[in-house]
Amino acid sequence: MHSLSSKSQGWEHIWVEQFHEPLGECNCHYSDEHTIYLSLAPRPVRLLVIKGGKTHTGLYAKGDISITPAKMPLFARWDSDDRPMQIKIASRFIESVAREAFDMNPDRLELLPEFRTRDRQIESIGMMLLSELQQENLGQNLYIESLSNILAVHLLRQYFTAKPRLTIYEGGLTERQLLQVLEYINEHLSQDIKLADLAALLGMSQFHFSHMFKVAIGIAPYQYLLQQRVERAKELLKQKERSIMEIALECGFNSHSHLSKHFRQLTGMTPTAYRAN
Repeated sequence: MHSLSSKSQGWEHIWVEQFHEPLGECNCHYSDEHTIYLSLAPRPVRLLVIKGGKTHTGLYAKGDISITPAKMPLFARWDSDDRPMQIKIASRFIESVAREAFDMNPDRLELLPEFRTRDRQIESIGMMLLSELQQENLGQNLYIESLSNILAVHLLRQYFTAKPRLTIYEGGLTERQLLQVLEYINEHLSQDIKLADLAALLGMSQFHFSHMFKVAIGIAPYQYLLQQRVERAKELLKQKERSIMEIALECGFNSHSHLSKHFRQLTGMTPTAYRAN
């Protein structure tokens, strides 16, 4: 049975589900998504897994990861309560990252299956995605896209047959590039700003844009966007006749509580308390 799913959250390229499964078995086949299974069970679970013509049986403890490429049928059987998290990432999205960030030929990409492995980076990205899902942080698409890009690059570098060479540009964005991006963010605060839109302004890949933005300004694009939305809310809260819900929507938050949460994180007080000052 499902516990949580990102399907209603409007996330692009990546889908996250957390299950609570009593003992059982399943036949799975994902045509267009690569799938990562991350075990979150408090006690190790014995799993029989068949995929890619190979069979593996073993205990999967909390933090163990299994990777199944798109179009590869999978059979699994588990002998006790399991609490896995599943991350599905669109194969076409991985292809676009390979093409844009590494100039790789997407037709030559091949993801290798993994039965049971440990990977700190995938585990930490998984827990960040799960935290977003649990808190129902709608309107955080820039953050989800950033995590999706980091995960795609990590998979390409570690688990695909053709390993890309990653060129990290030492410098950040130029002053002109940075001003162009900051102006765009300022003019579109009430809208759903996408990482792809910001990167396209400068004609670079999302991964390199995120890195160079952070080098230039010291924080990630999604953190800057949140800061600016809270700053705009501070200005609007001075207009006493306007409702906090109205202000939340104008600043790109989807509810009074969504604004309150981030406002409190950045200022130490609620919008109501700030207005009363």
